[in-house]
Amino acid sequence: MEKGKIKIGITGQAGFVGYHLYTTLSLNTDVELVEFKRDFFDKTERLSGFVTKCDVIVHLAAMNRHENPKVIYDTNVELVSKLVRACEERKATPHIIFSSSLQETRDNPYGKSKKEGRRLFENWSQKSGAKFTSLTIPNVFGPFGKPNYNSVVATFCHKIARDEETTVVNDGEVGLIYINDLIFIFQDVIFNKIDRKESDSNGTEVDISPKHYIKVSELLSHLKQFRDDYMDKGVFPNLEGDFEKSLFNTFRCYIPKSHYPVKYTKHSDPSGNFVEIARTQTSGQFSFSTTVPGITRGNHFHTRKAERFAVIKGKATIQLRRIGTDEVISYLLDGKEPAYVDMPIWYTHNITNVGDDELITLFWINEPYNPEDADTYFENVEIN
Repeated sequence: MEKGKIKIGITGQAGFVGYHLYTTLSLNTDVELVEFKRDFFDKTERLSGFVTKCDVIVHLAAMNRHENPKVIYDTNVELVSKLVRACEERKATPHIIFSSSLQETRDNPYGKSKKEGRRLFENWSQKSGAKFTSLTIPNVFGPFGKPNYNSVVATFCHKIARDEETTVVNDGEVGLIYINDLIFIFQDVIFNKIDRKESDSNGTEVDISPKHYIKVSELLSHLKQFRDDYMDKGVFPNLEGDFEKSLFNTFRCYIPKSHYPVKYTKHSDPSGNFVEIARTQTSGQFSFSTTVPGITRGNHFHTRKAERFAVIKGKATIQLRRIGTDEVISYLLDGKEPAYVDMPIWYTHNITNVGDDELITLFWINEPYNPEDADTYFENVEIN
């Protein structure tokens, strides 16, 4: 283990928030991530070993939904109890960061389990002298959320992208926070960069307010407009506002991979051909590259940018892989029938000239090029 690195473990690292927190922290060279697997809660020695390795534990593991409400409460309280017991038995005192919810104040099994979980952690913190922080989190949305489980945004995006019927059951106003904004807060708490209010116990509470408020019907209307403009017409929406950009990046990650590559409409006459590469309602940068046969470009990913690859001459393979997964998505494009593929965020991507002639590719990206922009990270697609 490299000296000086902060060792962080995340229970529920395979879940929606856990995935984003884990992948973001993995980009920090000052962090060493301690592996956690779901079955650790059922294996005393593995859980004990986990808590002793960690300087910080972010406890995200929890059950949100079940047909039996009692199972939700019992499961979530048991997870906290097991974690506390492991710390007590090994005399481990990591800083525990607890993912709580606005539902703590509501009379439902999930909210009650979060309230009881916080109480158990606070009692442990008082007895052990260890640091404890509870984050009260509003409704979270973002890429890779599970439909019919994590949020109404995930459910709507999944259904609309597949032309499935969507309905508004309760057209109330919802307060939302984008996953990237939430992860920034988690990082600030981990690295002691956030102003906190001391609670009545030795623990610390961080109340996180929604950044966006919108009626459910308006949310549905936004997403349907994305479907009509972007998927049907290939038009990028206005991405100048934070919410619109966050919602669009979320929506793009639910588009079926079979949607691509999208062939352009080619207008031909005796003088030649005309193809419209991209129509946008937002600012951006157009560029092009030439690539000799056998060469690969890219092998990087973005965390917020929208980007389009359009092959207009030659043959190319475009490959994508979501960070943290092994599945590689491949598309073959031929300039004889110009087509494009758009790059979702958190997908490492590349383009390879697989033909015998020069490849010409046009690129559109919705932010000006900046070599020092921290939005771009390099990681091979790793085909083999």
